[in-house]
Amino acid sequence: MGQTARVSAIAWTAAVSLAAWLWLLLCQGFFWRTDVRLPPRRDPEEWPDVCVVVPARDEAAVLSLSLPSLLAQDYPGRAEVFLVDDGSTDGTGELARELAGRHGGLPLTVDSPGEPPAGWTGKLWAVRHGIGLARARDPEYLLLTDADIAHAPDSLRLLVAAARTGGFDVVSQMARLRVESRWERLVVPAFVYFFAQLYPFRRIGRKGSRTAAAAGGCVLLRAGTAERARIPDAIRHAVIDDVALARAVKAAGGHVWLGLADRVDSVRPYPGLHDLWRMVSRSAYAQLRHNPLLLLGTVAGLTLVYLVPPAAVLSGAVAGSAPAALAGAAAWLVMTATYLPMLRYYRVPLRLAPLLPFTAFLYLLMTVDSAVRHYRGRGAAWKGRTYARPGAVADEG
Repeated sequence: MGQTARVSAIAWTAAVSLAAWLWLLLCQGFFWRTDVRLPPRRDPEEWPDVCVVVPARDEAAVLSLSLPSLLAQDYPGRAEVFLVDDGSTDGTGELARELAGRHGGLPLTVDSPGEPPAGWTGKLWAVRHGIGLARARDPEYLLLTDADIAHAPDSLRLLVAAARTGGFDVVSQMARLRVESRWERLVVPAFVYFFAQLYPFRRIGRKGSRTAAAAGGCVLLRAGTAERARIPDAIRHAVIDDVALARAVKAAGGHVWLGLADRVDSVRPYPGLHDLWRMVSRSAYAQLRHNPLLLLGTVAGLTLVYLVPPAAVLSGAVAGSAPAALAGAAAWLVMTATYLPMLRYYRVPLRLAPLLPFTAFLYLLMTVDSAVRHYRGRGAAWKGRTYARPGAVADEG
């Protein structure tokens, strides 16, 4: 009787997991589709002025792969690049000047704001300084882009044309991350897949939708909207600054668009699991607003949605329970099918799709590790700085 009850419980749990996957498949903004790219556009009659702001801290290892692509932008209007050296110790600022002298292209200004005051993250303090320098040029748009992001020569032109055509205050592209190592191929596509599941791109771009997110590596922002939304001051303590920026813009009545990139790439390598683990765990608990109840709910949700299906298949096969095995297999099949488009987008082997439960388990451990680090006082650590939970998070939410 006891074994029968356990098998029945497994079957019912697998059925709930299957129901969850059917809901995700049909009702979560078709998050699994990868066809949300730059919206239709037409060239404006006059190209507006744009200032590019690049916060950079200890980026000498990747700057030679990214900065020349910004300087080489084929933009018909006036554009200028401001690289803000955020206390680098590896010669980032000097290298930027050397690259500008060697490659030419758009004008480059390199400056440093000094150490951030209490309540500011280093990146947003650098962004604030860069926006302050840009205001002297009175641009219509600001392109906020990270120092590890390489842009195709027409990237700025396409972003501005899309913003003008669609009337968007923010046009953001999720840069294509590197997937060269074995661990990158296993973990990186899932990172973008999970992000899209949390923030379905189609909902973000819909007027009136409360879903808000951006990708910090590539954000074209209307300068007037930035001033109206008090960016970056209103989000100065945000560790996940791209989502906070999009929320602030929407709260100020702005229109946000986010999609996958075709011609914007991250050049930062994450060759080993340790590197990827650090990337995720540094901000995972901040994503949950440092709330232990949200952490428990996330662990339970990941377990039900991603871990139960393969467990039910195995348990059903061992116990001879066809309902458990079939429900688990059906849920696993839907999961795998929704992951295939992301693997195609990243051009990695499709045989990795059934391994998504294992990758989800890794993300579960990373999230728990992020919480443990927080409660041990290490917070969100990045490049020598640690950001503890802010006293108030109203500006982020």
